[in-house]
Amino acid sequence: MTLVLIALAGLIAGGILGFVGWQFFSSKKAQNAQNKAEKIIDAAKNEEKDILLKAKDDALRFKNEAEKEVKEKSRYLEDVERELRRKESTLDERFNMIEKKKTEIETKTKNIEEIKGTLQKLRTKQEESLEKIAKMTKDEAKEVLFKVIEKEGKEDLVKKMKEVDLYVKDNIEEKSRELIVTAMQRIAAETASEITVSTVSLPSDEMKGRIIGREGRNIQAFEKITGVDLVIDDTPEAVVVSSFDPIRRQVAKVTLAELVSDGRIHPARIEEAYEKAKKIVTEEIKKAGEQAAVEVGVTGLPPEILRILGRLKFRTSYGQNQLQHVMEVSRIAGLLAEEVGGNVALSKKAGLLHDLGKAVDHEVPGSHAVISADIMRKYKLPADLIHAVEAHHEDVEIASVEAAIVQIADAISSARPGARRESMQSYIKRLEDLERVTNSFPGVEKSFAIQAGREIRVLVQPEAIDDLSAAKLAKEIARKIEEEVQYPGQIKVHVIREVRAVEYAK
Repeated sequence: MTLVLIALAGLIAGGILGFVGWQFFSSKKAQNAQNKAEKIIDAAKNEEKDILLKAKDDALRFKNEAEKEVKEKSRYLEDVERELRRKESTLDERFNMIEKKKTEIETKTKNIEEIKGTLQKLRTKQEESLEKIAKMTKDEAKEVLFKVIEKEGKEDLVKKMKEVDLYVKDNIEEKSRELIVTAMQRIAAETASEITVSTVSLPSDEMKGRIIGREGRNIQAFEKITGVDLVIDDTPEAVVVSSFDPIRRQVAKVTLAELVSDGRIHPARIEEAYEKAKKIVTEEIKKAGEQAAVEVGVTGLPPEILRILGRLKFRTSYGQNQLQHVMEVSRIAGLLAEEVGGNVALSKKAGLLHDLGKAVDHEVPGSHAVISADIMRKYKLPADLIHAVEAHHEDVEIASVEAAIVQIADAISSARPGARRESMQSYIKRLEDLERVTNSFPGVEKSFAIQAGREIRVLVQPEAIDDLSAAKLAKEIARKIEEEVQYPGQIKVHVIREVRAVEYAK
């Protein structure tokens, strides 16, 4: 029992001590918190004072700056107002001056009108006096004066036209002739025309019988397979291959040469030789196109274009080989472009391709210049190159220097001595056309085409054509010849007006 009481007393004493200790620490903690709170409040009060002081300083500073700015603005406005008043005063002075000058001008205008009226009256009196003296009216005098002026003016005009023509001939023709001659000299092309003759030589006339075959079966098979006509006549040791298609004619020629060389001639062998000949000619065409481009220095052409170009090797025009012609045109065009400052590479390329359509014109309808342009568009060649080719026969209007150069180079190559051969019928027809065109003009008495059609002499009626009209007639005849007649080179139009005065002494 005693132990229990002791334990209970100890427990109570421990609780009392614990409570006293807790209360002590709690009061201590509360005191610390209160002290901390007081410090925070003091700090806040101090900070509030600093903020208020800073705000007052800022407000005072802003007020001073605003007052300063207002003073500057006021001073600026005063200056502007002063300047405006000065300008207004100047404008008033100018306005007054303008009004004064306007008044003076009106006064002078009025005086001028009065003077004009006075002069008109004097002129009228003078004209009346002159009419009385000359016994002519004003209109009659004008007519006489105009006739005198017209006569003198015509004579002066004819003299001036002759001076201009002489200047043009002495300068432009000389320069153009120099350019063309320079280009032709540097080309140094052969002058002999070339004729493609599809003739196959035979070792003996006995071979003709083998070519014909029993009952003509070999020659029939040959013509059917190759698509050409085989002409076997009395010409010794020779057979002629005839066809409008130059490629087909060349293939047939190579086929026949292979058969003659081999000696075995029968339908099956003809087919074998024909297939072999097609490959040989195709390779020859390819090499010819590539070699032509290399020789004239043209690069960058598609292989398809080169193959079409190579076909021109077997095409002729008036006896002129077309592949040699386009190579010559390419060289001349390059030289002309170099002389006049044109695009040399473009001119050479256009000159080489300008007759590309002639390789297929027997297969495609239309002008060969247009066909050439269509082929080039198909293979996406440059537009300026296509235009230079398409315009060389004026199927489209010439719009570039290079197009004109190609046209000139083509004419030079075709018109040079020996380049082409011309039949007697076409030659006579050209001379007749020249005289027909010339005689169609009123006032022409006779005309004569001379110097192989390179000059036309025109005799006119002197009472119908005067000197001024003669110069005009020459230009009109030349223009109509250009429109209606096909001719190489150029034609000189020479108009002759003869006046004879005849009198008899009795």
